[in-house]
Amino acid sequence: MRAMILAAGRGERMRPLTDTCPKPLLRAGGRALIEWQLLALRRAGIVDVVINHAHLGTMLEQALGDGGRWNLRIRYSPEGEALETAGGIANALPLLGEGPFLVMAGDVFTDFDPARALTIAPQMQAAGLKAWCVMIDNPPHHPDGDFALRDGRLQVDGAPRLTFSGIGVYRAALFDGIAPGTKAPLAPLLRDAAQRGLAGAEYFGGRWTDVGTPQRLAELDAQLAQRHERRAGA
Repeated sequence: MRAMILAAGRGERMRPLTDTCPKPLLRAGGRALIEWQLLALRRAGIVDVVINHAHLGTMLEQALGDGGRWNLRIRYSPEGEALETAGGIANALPLLGEGPFLVMAGDVFTDFDPARALTIAPQMQAAGLKAWCVMIDNPPHHPDGDFALRDGRLQVDGAPRLTFSGIGVYRAALFDGIAPGTKAPLAPLLRDAAQRGLAGAEYFGGRWTDVGTPQRLAELDAQLAQRHERRAGA
């Protein structure tokens, strides 16, 4: 299985920090945000990684290189202008192989285990699903959620509402009709797949932080520093 980390966003809410540094390279707990994702993928045994980029993308490539220091193989999908989530994924499809692939957001901190995708992929194939989404409790900044979850399927309507974590496993067919280099959001594709019974989902109750503002970045950095101190003192 291959994985894609989404890293093309401008990070407007994170300015002025992102004026000179791509958001995934901002640091928390002594590491760049995206490095936490790379380490999780390596532990899961998912070693082929695609990263898209636009804003300050060359800095991202210079910082991460070919992934060899993490025993990964990193390839890049540059975008002259950010193509939004579905557009970025569609543009990178030639690098993502034939089977289902995992997608994660480069600006999220989570203890979700990417190895779960290795179990889900064959189940998706058997059930004919085009998408599988990880759903979480609604964070304070997104109280109304995105979708409902019922019997392992994503639902457009219903309650309780949950928030899409940005973590998903997809098949290339979900992106049919999106030409390379075209801007396209992901939400309409997921809604369409859900309405046709082609989107699976499951609830994740572990740690998940959308590091979308300087305040959240500072809070995460402090929490990780405290965790390190506790472990060092154990």
